[in-house]
Amino acid sequence: MPEKKAVVTGGAGFIGSHVSEALQREGYHVTVIDNLSSGSESNVPHGAELVVCDVRSEQARELIAGGGFDVVDHHAAQMDVRVSVADPMLDADINLMGLLNLLEAAREGDVKKFIFASSGGVVYGESDDLPHNETAPKLPVSPYGVSKLGSEYYLAMYSMLYGIKVVSLRYANVYGPRQSPHGEAGVVAIFGSRIKKGENLTVFGDGEQTRDYVFVKDVARANAAATRFDAECTSIDKVAFNIGTGTETSVVQLANAMLEASGITVAIENAPARAGELLRSSVDNARAKKLLDWEPSVELVGGLRETYEWIAGVAG
Repeated sequence: MPEKKAVVTGGAGFIGSHVSEALQREGYHVTVIDNLSSGSESNVPHGAELVVCDVRSEQARELIAGGGFDVVDHHAAQMDVRVSVADPMLDADINLMGLLNLLEAAREGDVKKFIFASSGGVVYGESDDLPHNETAPKLPVSPYGVSKLGSEYYLAMYSMLYGIKVVSLRYANVYGPRQSPHGEAGVVAIFGSRIKKGENLTVFGDGEQTRDYVFVKDVARANAAATRFDAECTSIDKVAFNIGTGTETSVVQLANAMLEASGITVAIENAPARAGELLRSSVDNARAKKLLDWEPSVELVGGLRETYEWIAGVAG
């Protein structure tokens, strides 16, 4: 049997590198496309090929169009909400024009499957009806959220016009080893870095804001499962899956759990609430359980412990 081939864009980054490993375990030869603007060559798994280029580039398009790939798994993105608000044209250029460049390449190269990293945290509107399922109302409140939702519509259109099988994975708040505490970082990485340095933890507002924290290795398994999903695309929600735990954890609860995982004690300080911050968020994963045979296997306490061990040994 010929070897299966996959491209992982952003595969030198936090989530993408774990996805690359998961696809290797599925028997794929993995080619990583990454411009290394935030990823690191050291994250690329052994045996994977790294091509340093931008997803908007002609080089990326030619590589995918001519590479005989079975799967494109797209994680490269402008992912900072604040940057998207300050420069929505940059956000759209990277996230929408980059996607279209890859989709055109996939069409030209007869790629069978296109997996997209979407976001359950930004495509749904603010609501008390939690956890959100895939058909919940969509009302993104940032250019970043709009670009993620718009990407899902582009994927559906390419699927219906050209027959490419597509899957959108709407991630909850992903955490785990290799997440940088810098830039638009997850709170787990920030808390872990500060604990290692002996610095106090900052909680904005009353700390009762909730998020759904899902471990990165569980997310990687969801991507592997998505390679085996082949439903016809009749709507964006038909080919979308929430990838989370369905459990809300407050920022204060997370801070205390991270302190417990590290075995170190620092103070927790309050700062003024940040305007426009989503108060509650969690996603219903029942559809992924049923159709992808996927569910999270790592509980928060174990995931935080593994994450802190990585931070203590590697992160600055």
